[in-house]
Amino acid sequence: MRVTRGSPKTRLHDNATGWFCPRNRERRWVARSVAGNDVSSVTLQRWEDDGIWSSPRTSQGSEALTLRVGISTPWDLWQLSPDAQRQRLGSVADAGIDHVFTADHVSFVDGSGIDGLIHLAAMSGLEPRLDLHVGVMLLALRHPMIAARQIASLAEAAPGRITVGIGVGGEDRHEIEVCDVDPRTRGRRTDVALGMVGSLLAGETVHGDGEFFSFIDGVIRPTPEPRVPLLVGGRSDAAVHRAGRLADGWLGAWCSPRRFAAATTLAEDTGAERGVTWQHGLQLWVGVGPTPEVARRHVSATMQDFYKTSFEPFERYTAMGSAEHIAEFLAPYVDAGAAMLNLVPCGPDRDTEIETIAEVKCLLDAAPDTRSSHTTSLTHKQKGYS
Repeated sequence: MRVTRGSPKTRLHDNATGWFCPRNRERRWVARSVAGNDVSSVTLQRWEDDGIWSSPRTSQGSEALTLRVGISTPWDLWQLSPDAQRQRLGSVADAGIDHVFTADHVSFVDGSGIDGLIHLAAMSGLEPRLDLHVGVMLLALRHPMIAARQIASLAEAAPGRITVGIGVGGEDRHEIEVCDVDPRTRGRRTDVALGMVGSLLAGETVHGDGEFFSFIDGVIRPTPEPRVPLLVGGRSDAAVHRAGRLADGWLGAWCSPRRFAAATTLAEDTGAERGVTWQHGLQLWVGVGPTPEVARRHVSATMQDFYKTSFEPFERYTAMGSAEHIAEFLAPYVDAGAAMLNLVPCGPDRDTEIETIAEVKCLLDAAPDTRSSHTTSLTHKQKGYS
């Protein structure tokens, strides 16, 4: 699978090589070479020297997918008035960000939660320019007939705008238990339910498997048109195999670029006979600030409050700093095949978060040989990522 950046809209007629970024109305200068060498060659060598990147794979016969960048639902959205909600999501769309995404938890840690599909339904009419993603839905906690109906109804209201990530959960076993699901079976249950949901959304008649579900002649009408992409999230090889067998791609999280490349290759090998146009993605938290040190304070506080655990295990997989820092951190993942980025920005305020992610998208939209020279010159140690 190949990922292409968005084509720059306006060439600057100057002696310097640069492009005009319509998303934030700023000129973003990009150099074609570093010390006379091609930028992509320089960064490729550095990634290999750092031991964090392996060559991206281009699948035979795959379509080139344009990179899509989204942000999590703004933290304060549901505390705003309806007009302010529309204005907030409108600012996301105005910035050129492609989609918003939401998590999905029934009763996480202290009882907190979000019904991902209901949140998307609430947002669908507020800003029609934005696509809507779930990352990820805990399908093992739902009956596949009900899940398929919800997805189909949402797709009918927002056709072509929905992408659903599927996960097994497990960070909080009690969340699984209170839904009367044995945590030990959540992987197998997800396999069965995901196969059924995919078939139902394709218009097929489905019967229960006899172990988890016993219904017969299940049908969902109307079927979504266009079809709803289903991705599988999860770090384990079992999740990657699940993506290859039953979904349209893998949604990675908390992994290195090398692991991302290996996992997407494994998923595509697993599903090689399915004829899928693969859509792999990456979901990461992002600290926003003028320096990595300032940004770390923002993201560490938010993540520790959410997960009720230390930030340190997540730090190596968290982009932190300015737009240039963040884009440089994410570029190896994009070149390894990430066609979709779900970013959870944590910064001083919502406007800064939105503006920064829009700038990140501008930088990543540039082809590898036209990325900014000052971003490609940063090493992971200089950025505080080692």
